[in-house]
Amino acid sequence: MTLALFNDLITKVKSYNPNPDEDLLKQAYLFAVSLHGEQKRHSGEPYIVHPVAVACILAELELDTETIVAGLLHDVVEDTGIAPGVITDHFGPEIAALVDGVTKLSRIEFRSKEEQQAENLRKMFLAMAKDIRVILIKLADRLHNLRTLEYHSPQKQRAIASETLEIFAPLAHRLGIYRLKWELEDLAFRHLRPKKYRDLAEKIAQTRAAREEYIRQAIETLKGRLAETGITADLQGRPKNLYSIYKKMERQGKDYAEIFDTTGIRALVDTVRDCYAVLGVVHTIWKPVPGRFKDYIAVPKENMYQSLHTTVVGPKGEPLEIQIRTREMHRTAEYGIAAHWRYKEGGRRDEEVEAKFAWLRELLEWVHEMKDGREFMEGLKIDVFADVVFVFTPKGDVVELPAGAGPLDFAYKIHTDVGHRYKGAKVNGRLVPLEYTLQTGDIIEILTGKQPNPSRDWLTIVRTSQARNKLRTYFKREWREETVHRGREALEKEARKQGLDPEVLKSEKLLQQGRRFNLHTVEDVYAAVTQGVIAAQTLVARLRKDDQPVETPLKEQKPRPRGDAQGVRVHGVGDLLIRLAHCCNPVPGDPIVGYVTRGRGVSVHRADCRNVSFWREQESERLVEVSWEVGFSAPFSVRVEVSAIDRAGLLHDVMSVLTEMKISAAWVTARGKKNRMATIEFSAQVRDKDQFEYLVRKINRIKDVFEVRRVV
Repeated sequence: MTLALFNDLITKVKSYNPNPDEDLLKQAYLFAVSLHGEQKRHSGEPYIVHPVAVACILAELELDTETIVAGLLHDVVEDTGIAPGVITDHFGPEIAALVDGVTKLSRIEFRSKEEQQAENLRKMFLAMAKDIRVILIKLADRLHNLRTLEYHSPQKQRAIASETLEIFAPLAHRLGIYRLKWELEDLAFRHLRPKKYRDLAEKIAQTRAAREEYIRQAIETLKGRLAETGITADLQGRPKNLYSIYKKMERQGKDYAEIFDTTGIRALVDTVRDCYAVLGVVHTIWKPVPGRFKDYIAVPKENMYQSLHTTVVGPKGEPLEIQIRTREMHRTAEYGIAAHWRYKEGGRRDEEVEAKFAWLRELLEWVHEMKDGREFMEGLKIDVFADVVFVFTPKGDVVELPAGAGPLDFAYKIHTDVGHRYKGAKVNGRLVPLEYTLQTGDIIEILTGKQPNPSRDWLTIVRTSQARNKLRTYFKREWREETVHRGREALEKEARKQGLDPEVLKSEKLLQQGRRFNLHTVEDVYAAVTQGVIAAQTLVARLRKDDQPVETPLKEQKPRPRGDAQGVRVHGVGDLLIRLAHCCNPVPGDPIVGYVTRGRGVSVHRADCRNVSFWREQESERLVEVSWEVGFSAPFSVRVEVSAIDRAGLLHDVMSVLTEMKISAAWVTARGKKNRMATIEFSAQVRDKDQFEYLVRKINRIKDVFEVRRVV
């Protein structure tokens, strides 16, 4: 059976390449057969069926021999464990690089599903930058997996189908490969919404005969009028794929019976001139629907798609959509980037195609910048997988932006500095507000000031992640400078108030105090003061104390207390066993009270401990005065409870604060609740009360955290 599949592959390749390297293809096929051996797919078929099917899909896209060979071999490294160098030895570095690129897209594990998806996409786009054929193989791989998805569990079917609609089908659209896009969408739709898919398919089947008759009559009318004018055109009925009909029903809130343009007509001609001539004839036969004409020939999409689109009121008063394009344009619409492949036989570089895919290079600029998985996914869906508008610079250059973008997005697309110095914008010669939504065909002129002056309000206005990312970078830098400046001023003012020379603020002593809070530079200390992490009054008081000479009189050596609380001194008592109470876990800096136990020495409690309140009323004579040793520092356990809104990555964010502060946790528990709330508890080893309070403030700044408290 597999040999028959391979012969079918050779037939497909020869349909567009009469003299392929059959020996190389057969060598790759036999190599894959020998390595996959007895491996089976979920369907029970020999595994080799899958790579041959992937190669057939690539052949249908009329790709070069090297890509088809890589399709045959795309799973051998991942599934059989051979080294990539073996591929190089047998098939050369070019094919080995393609196989390696496909393999690396799935070889990574991450802490969360969101991070994994974001990182895999990051790798996918980096692979695209090196060789777009890697993604073509990946799309063919996904398509064949969807064709055989029924052999997987329902849960996995939904996961793969959802990812396809979210990522792979839009990517095929972005690359202009519509024949893959439509099948990917329909197969994913069938597995993700099986009942709705079946209902819609049945309704279309029931009305197919009437629709086909309607289109046949329209074609006959148009063909006769074109013959009168001497225009030769190939007219075809163009049924829409099920998923696009379903999305239209959802978007417009209509039933299938209310959707009329489920089919249309496509006219293929020889020249661009004929395209516009056919358009003129169409508009003389039927009345055009206002606002439904699009000229993608004069303004092509960035994926190279070109066509005229018009919607008219057809023979029975129903909307009829007509597409008009040359045969070469149609080839591009079907095959996208594959139709202009720069690695065709002979290795000729198609520089025009490379220029048209400049969007990929722009995308990679922020692929490197975006570190947060959630932001990356959000920006990806906005910038790459969204409807677009085409606007013009005053010089006539075409700029592509997501639908809904405004003048600020355009400004930041042109240059970061143009965006930062934005003062206003003229669209088609008229001043427009910041909230203006750009439309295809708009001519935009940006008015700029001499100095950068972005507003934080812009973050709620811009649509593209490129503009938002540049604004965030600007405000982070500006915020840092402002917080450092304000902190320095606050400390200098407090230093003068307490009679301390402000020069001390520039000394190593300030940095020593900062290190108690894990602050490593003087600027970090200034910023911490502005943020309220450290009080200026407290910090200056400590610096003032450090700046004064300390006289150390000779005194009698006191015996050290025994027990687990050597940092505590009991006033007026000698060598006693001292221990910290576990009921309240005091740490240095807490107000404390001692309680003389029966036979176990003195237990040290926080002054606000519930037990101390009881003893004050019942056994006050057993309470003694205790205090922390001056300068004592040692790890103390403190139990912390964090309450927050439940979300992915919450525990990781909390633990990252402990890691950053170099604080260890003896134990951690986390639990979610039905009301989307979460509680995280942990036991932290802190040095003193100051460090604990700093820890609390840091955790309180985490997104979705609303309370951090010490558990008694």
